[in-house]
Amino acid sequence: MDATPCIDCPLRALPLFLPHTEEELALVQFLKRRELSVDAGEAVIHEGQGETRLFTLLEGWAYRFKTLSDGRRQILNFLLAGDFIGVQQKMSDAAAHGVVALTPVRLCVFDRDALWELHRGQPSMGFNVTWLTAHEESLVDDNLLSLGRRSAEERVATALILLYKRAAALRHGADDGRGVPFPVTQQHLADALGLSLAYTNKTLRKLERRGLYRLADGRLTLPDPKALVRLADLYGDGRPPPRPLV
Repeated sequence: MDATPCIDCPLRALPLFLPHTEEELALVQFLKRRELSVDAGEAVIHEGQGETRLFTLLEGWAYRFKTLSDGRRQILNFLLAGDFIGVQQKMSDAAAHGVVALTPVRLCVFDRDALWELHRGQPSMGFNVTWLTAHEESLVDDNLLSLGRRSAEERVATALILLYKRAAALRHGADDGRGVPFPVTQQHLADALGLSLAYTNKTLRKLERRGLYRLADGRLTLPDPKALVRLADLYGDGRPPPRPLV
């Protein structure tokens, strides 16, 4: 596979991502080892895997998860283009969770010692990694709030609005009336929100009848995002903040 030069990365043209200096881009390019394609349903990181690498998700959707011994799965968060993957594994000998491609994905691959080189060579990039890690933790915190305190309708509304806004930000923030790609299934939502598949289906149908979302041909449309934000009881409108890109 031909690797995309960092300076030509299509993500860097999006308003969502903060600009970098020539020196920062040169360091990221130096540390990038290759690009990797993974098919939908295949693992990027296996639970318990040792010697994992670091990845930037360049294209597609993935999710981070943990499982119990009987196979029950908890999806911790969904990963979209621009997300930095594998930092948690850097802090331990084995992967405490797994990452699976939800769609076909393309990833930039970095060695495990890239974190040290980023901090040493460009401290600003080291801070960016810290920012990305804290941002991912905030997404997990919001999911924990849903699991602990939100009703089923509020949980589903929160997931829909946050994923919609994140996907829209990767399209220059625009919704052309056709919505945004949405490969998440009801089972994925159930596993992320701590609901049964049947109850997830019931809740989705209820919100659909109220005209709060439409899902057709793999695309999600929100006719009235503000109403969904109010139902979810979100702070802000769910739009992701400008962020760094590794």
